[in-house]
Amino acid sequence: MYADLLVSLPFIFIVSVLAGLAIYLVGWIVAAKGEKTVGKVAPYACGEDLPPRKFQVDVREFLIYAIYFLIFDIFAFTLATSLSTPGYFPAVYALIVLMAVVLLAPLRRRA
Repeated sequence: MYADLLVSLPFIFIVSVLAGLAIYLVGWIVAAKGEKTVGKVAPYACGEDLPPRKFQVDVREFLIYAIYFLIFDIFAFTLATSLSTPGYFPAVYALIVLMAVVLLAPLRRRA
């Protein structure tokens, strides 16, 4: 009866969560605690105090990289799922992806 309890999924889950929490707490207790001094929390820029600059993201370049990612992600998935089937579908799709990348290349250079 106890053997069935020890190999049951809820028991194993609870024991693993408790073990993870125990490891986390031991690490938190044992870890070195650093002091926050003015020198440690100050920004470093060659000893100069510079005003913080607003971070600006180039949305156009981000979108171009996102389109590249989507093209290659869908291409990899399509090739992985269609290579076992005979035919010209993977080769045609590879040519379509190549044409899309060639068409997007000038956009990346302008950005």
